[in-house]
Amino acid sequence: MAKAAKQDKQTHRYRTIWLSDVHLGTPGCKAEFLVDFLKRNECETLYLVGDIIDGWKLRGSWFWPQEHTNVVRKILTKSKRGTRVYYVTGNHDEFLRKFVGFKLELGNIRVVNELVHTTADGRKLLVLHGDFFDVITRYHKWLALAGDVAYEATMAANFWFNRGRRMLGLPYWSLSAYAKDKVKGAVNVVSQFEDSVARECQRRGLDGVICGHIHHAEIRDLHGITYHNCGDWVESCTALAEDFNGKLSIIRWVELGHLNKSPTVAPLKRATIAA
Repeated sequence: MAKAAKQDKQTHRYRTIWLSDVHLGTPGCKAEFLVDFLKRNECETLYLVGDIIDGWKLRGSWFWPQEHTNVVRKILTKSKRGTRVYYVTGNHDEFLRKFVGFKLELGNIRVVNELVHTTADGRKLLVLHGDFFDVITRYHKWLALAGDVAYEATMAANFWFNRGRRMLGLPYWSLSAYAKDKVKGAVNVVSQFEDSVARECQRRGLDGVICGHIHHAEIRDLHGITYHNCGDWVESCTALAEDFNGKLSIIRWVELGHLNKSPTVAPLKRATIAA
């Protein structure tokens, strides 16, 4: 038993790791889980695929506990120790997009809107957050903000649901992710998003795409390219990882049992958000 526990604590090494939709600055962020993930996983290149910092929420009300600072520190430490970090901007951290033209680099961290990643086996993958392919986010921001409030309510229910599971000795389970998978409208939106991103990748003559935005981790073939989505660290606590042979896989951190409990975060409180 002790040997198994020791193996569980081992650090895993990957060629590349992709994380998206962390939403630092919101109570729903599973920062405690992410710190644990960053402690136990090393890589040569780390992609932060948008919505890492939630500027929408921070603009309305300030929320930044120590756990969120710990995430930033872990990323900066990796960068200092030689990991190349790309911060790919998203819609919730769109305030960074105005700096991309200046080729902003902070130490070993570079801020970009998108870029092409070459895998160990030579495939070309487009890396971007994906919000430009979401019609609501791009053209109807007021509706996206309204949807964000509804999403907060769902996440608040998710918090209390998992608090009850923890009291019963049960592991974390995302009620909100399950509901999204089962609601036909949400499934259709996800499908349309995936289709749009895949066709753009196909148009550019690339082999695949890696994105975030919709909080739904997946790897599948679509229109002759391989579609990858990182998922998120608000609901499902997932990441994408590339091994040294070029194979990509989804890491579902909670399902692996690394943290067999609910995160100790406060329930979400509705904040006034400036458009």
